[in-house]
Amino acid sequence: MIEQYKHILWDWNGTLLDDSWLCVEVLNTLLAEQGMAQISLDSYRTHFNFPVIHFYQFLGFETDKANFEAISQKFIAAYESRWLEECRLHDGVHQIFQASRASGLSHSILSAAHQQALEIGTTHFGIQHYFDNLLGTDNIYADGKVHRAKQWIQQCPWKAEEILLIGDTLHDFEVAKSIGVPCLLLGAGHCHQQRLEDTPSLVLGSLNDLWERYPKSPPQRPSQT
Repeated sequence: MIEQYKHILWDWNGTLLDDSWLCVEVLNTLLAEQGMAQISLDSYRTHFNFPVIHFYQFLGFETDKANFEAISQKFIAAYESRWLEECRLHDGVHQIFQASRASGLSHSILSAAHQQALEIGTTHFGIQHYFDNLLGTDNIYADGKVHRAKQWIQQCPWKAEEILLIGDTLHDFEVAKSIGVPCLLLGAGHCHQQRLEDTPSLVLGSLNDLWERYPKSPPQRPSQT
């Protein structure tokens, strides 16, 4: 599956980092401050999408420029106070990277997260050495992923068909389509698997499912003496 490609372009939040539950907890704190109804993880995964401002409108937040900026600042502050200590990588991350790097497959991250957050997070979780590039955004609004992808693919050394984008949202499919690369989606992140299956992309339940499909090296025969 992924071994047929030369480079994997990974999403970060929800794909490698298991953080959808934290996003729900932070959002519920902000909703409670304004006396609005809470959201369950199931409802979050049913409705979450990009651009984030539309999701905030769905939740009931005022999203004029001043209010959207204020709620975005509050969300980021609350999220960043917890994520490094409370979040974990999805199961299967290290196994996939170790096996694929050993076979010559290279990796980058493309994320709507801020550039600095990517640098801090990959270092904190000890996976920074697996990536050729960390491609984050320069804003706190989870905006600009398509533009960043188009910039990157214009200067990368691989052909589009040699690159696979792996993500966990409908937006990841849109990003892959915008740069003409194939896409694989995982249903254990920010979007329900059923929603992802509405796209023509291959959809798996989790990184563990991907790891189970990864070709394992045959055992080495003992040398003859």
